[in-house]
Amino acid sequence: MNGLPMVVPETGLPDRVTIYEVGARDGLQNESRAVPVDVKAEFVHRLVTAGLPVVEATSFVHPRWVPQLADAADLMARLEAGGLVDGPVPLPVLVPNERGLDRALEAGARHVAIFASATETFARRNLNRGLDEQYAMFEPVVLRALGAGVDVRAYVSMCFGDPWEGPVPIEQVVTTGRRLLELGAAQLSLGDTIGTGTPGHVTALVRAFEAAGIATERLALHVHDTYGQALANVLAGLRTGLTTFDASAGGLGGCPYAQSATGNLATEDLVWMLTGLGIQHGVDLAYLAATSTWMAGHLGRPSPARVVRAITG
Repeated sequence: MNGLPMVVPETGLPDRVTIYEVGARDGLQNESRAVPVDVKAEFVHRLVTAGLPVVEATSFVHPRWVPQLADAADLMARLEAGGLVDGPVPLPVLVPNERGLDRALEAGARHVAIFASATETFARRNLNRGLDEQYAMFEPVVLRALGAGVDVRAYVSMCFGDPWEGPVPIEQVVTTGRRLLELGAAQLSLGDTIGTGTPGHVTALVRAFEAAGIATERLALHVHDTYGQALANVLAGLRTGLTTFDASAGGLGGCPYAQSATGNLATEDLVWMLTGLGIQHGVDLAYLAATSTWMAGHLGRPSPARVVRAITG
């Protein structure tokens, strides 16, 4: 099917949302086939051209841990040469620690993100720190970034389920998130890293944050479609008042430290649903789908996104 869905709004939903595009970072980080830096730069450029309001560009994690993103500084230089770093669309980068922040600042980054865990096991596997120890690592990163005039986003992984620990207590997620916001993070992205969340769970978690005095405006939702729940979980988030949702063009991505984490929610699938609900998002769906098809060609396989397959044939 080509074109766009019929618009049938649902009362009580936000008028407009922000799609936080993670395809160039989270989408590519787990790819086994090396993607040339020129292709990555073109990918970011196309995502910006598609109308996405935020495009996460790369990660300044040590190359040994994420080899696919070892060219982060080179990529940022190319984006800066293309006028994108100082452009109107933020290009955040992930930084794991102070050394990562140093490299990001040297590369001209204006927006950074840190990546925390809501569980002990994943914190140790991903950060080499315990659940309570991770904040001591993040505090100087956040303070130095803010001091440099750079805003900070905080991701929290394993908010709904952990492959080693099972279901994660809601109060544990709220405690983790609140501590990151208290450090100075402007926004908190709640990650369903292995895709086990369900709509009721999303609602309960957001309401628990509200009960703790944290407004929905400071929260974002990052879902994976492992069990086919991604769009249902976004709809639940919309009904709670959330207005920022992470998504990956073409449904690229997973998590290199959690093998059960399959692809992110496809940005095109999200855009199709938002369009049908009459919610403004600013994204050119046809151009975005063409971009994902182009990237899929570089990766040597079809795009897994349902809407991409439907509108491109």
